[in-house]
Amino acid sequence: MVTPRTTRKTPPQIRNSIVKIYKNQPDENFLLAHVRPYCYSLDMAHLHKKMKKGRPYYYIREIARVNGKPKVINQVYLGSPDRILEMAQGRQNLPEKIQSQSFGALWLAHLVEKEVDLAGLVDEIVDQEKDNNAPSVGEYFLYAVYNRMIEACSKRAMPNWYKTTAIQHIRPVQTDELNSQMFWLKWNQVEEQQLTKISQVFLRKISEIMPSSSDCFMFDTTNYYTFMASDTESELAQRGKNKEGRNWLRQVGVALLVSRDKRIPLYYKEYEGNRHDSRVFSQILDELFGAMRELVEGERTLTIIFDKGMNSEENIAAIDARKDINFITTYSTYFAEHLIHVGLEKFTVVDTRKNRKLAREGKQDDRLLAWRTQGEYWGRERTVVVTYNPLTATKQRYAFEKKMLRLQDTLFEFQAKVNKQAPSWRKPSIVLKRYKDTCSDLHLPSDLYKVEFYHNDNNHLRMNFRKNHYRISRYIDRFGKNILITDITAWTTDEIVQASLDRWTVEDGFRLTKDEQQVALRPIRHWTDSKIRCHIFTCIAAMAFLRIIELRLRDAGVHMTAKAAMRHMQNLHSCLLWLPGKRKAIRMLEEPGKEQKKIMRAFGWKIASGVLQEI
Repeated sequence: MVTPRTTRKTPPQIRNSIVKIYKNQPDENFLLAHVRPYCYSLDMAHLHKKMKKGRPYYYIREIARVNGKPKVINQVYLGSPDRILEMAQGRQNLPEKIQSQSFGALWLAHLVEKEVDLAGLVDEIVDQEKDNNAPSVGEYFLYAVYNRMIEACSKRAMPNWYKTTAIQHIRPVQTDELNSQMFWLKWNQVEEQQLTKISQVFLRKISEIMPSSSDCFMFDTTNYYTFMASDTESELAQRGKNKEGRNWLRQVGVALLVSRDKRIPLYYKEYEGNRHDSRVFSQILDELFGAMRELVEGERTLTIIFDKGMNSEENIAAIDARKDINFITTYSTYFAEHLIHVGLEKFTVVDTRKNRKLAREGKQDDRLLAWRTQGEYWGRERTVVVTYNPLTATKQRYAFEKKMLRLQDTLFEFQAKVNKQAPSWRKPSIVLKRYKDTCSDLHLPSDLYKVEFYHNDNNHLRMNFRKNHYRISRYIDRFGKNILITDITAWTTDEIVQASLDRWTVEDGFRLTKDEQQVALRPIRHWTDSKIRCHIFTCIAAMAFLRIIELRLRDAGVHMTAKAAMRHMQNLHSCLLWLPGKRKAIRMLEEPGKEQKKIMRAFGWKIASGVLQEI
């Protein structure tokens, strides 16, 4: 009887049942009737002949029954009868030794470097100590960028990582020189002013390679935690409100500006981890506007989009003072109750890319709605747009219900302790403080429940609580709603909403910097401010390189993220073959797969007979 083998599509429940059924050894008819639809049976390998142009060629084939139908699951090419005879007689020149190295991803990164010349750019700015045996300062930056683009690791692990790659075939280097001590010595030669100039020249070069036609720019900030000890001196690494909840760790902040259409980094700035976003924004406004103006030709009006963390009287006044700069920002719903409680009957569907997609999918009820009005903010009349997202509202309502249940359970515990006259539970002020602390931990306002105290006939303290349905309904009313404020009057509501939604472009860049494999800006493993600045620059450079790859693929009609492209290309290997009787090893590239061929074709290259060739 044929042994059943489950396929990938076999449901887990059926897979487990198949194992049990087969162990019990039922009769073959029962097994075929109930098990066979979810199994395949593997036949023995056999020789298969094909005739091409009148000549026979042979293959080894393995055929299996998949869902009851025969299918070829493996086929190996043997060749002509003469070649098979050579193999049988042992006369074929089989390799004595093969060395496989990761090639594709590193080669792709190097293609971008040929356009940018990061190493040369750095070496022109930094005065270097003469050392003919070691790579230059620019090359240390470059090799760190390559690593960040493909499989980020520590500087200590970098030499071993490079030994698994075909770096000597792409850009030769003594890999043992790429250790943490040499990085420390080389980066120590870079002064802060020099690094600032390097970043400016580099980002200008990137914008020239990938010119943007947009006059709209996205700005945001984030922070990155470190494991730096408290007694280590550092101005950058400070404790603050960490966006990943690790408030006990020291952190470094980074501000980033990207273009709306290309999503290319145009400006970045590292800053102290305890500095508020609005203060950072006010201190770098001139630099931001300079970077924006440098990219756009002519006297066009520019627009910068940021979130409510940057809002302040001083910052908005500084933007108002520039006649050629407009802004779109979000506004806290806490300070605009009158806007939040407007009825949904006044809202209309906006024309956005996401809404058009939802309409095509028949999900009209999930589309984003908006309502437009005017209001005085920061001393001037502004355009105000309130948006409502039904999907977000549903998620927030679900999370709110869970929090309310937790709060209710906590209040029942409080009530039991108060009514039993437990120690430390006999003063209303203490109980109320604990209740407010609980609300704070759950990120809920303390007025959603009414907590009351009274004394019974025995003069014992008692506690009651009940929901404040009016406050709950007012709180729920804000779910799914967002407020946008702008000084632009000429744009339609659809244009304002879509521009604000496009702020995901800068947020996507930050997500990439926090990826564990690529870029991986955090955790920061450097312990001095100068090295932290160098590390941040290499991560921004890696992000820019990856974005260029993504844009090149898109221009060629290949819709794939840079992360996916690098993952595919990392599996393309270069092989060194030592053949008998040959004094030198022969290098051949692996046969690329379907996705690898697409990527290479997008950059104008192909692999033919194991050799890299331009198309």
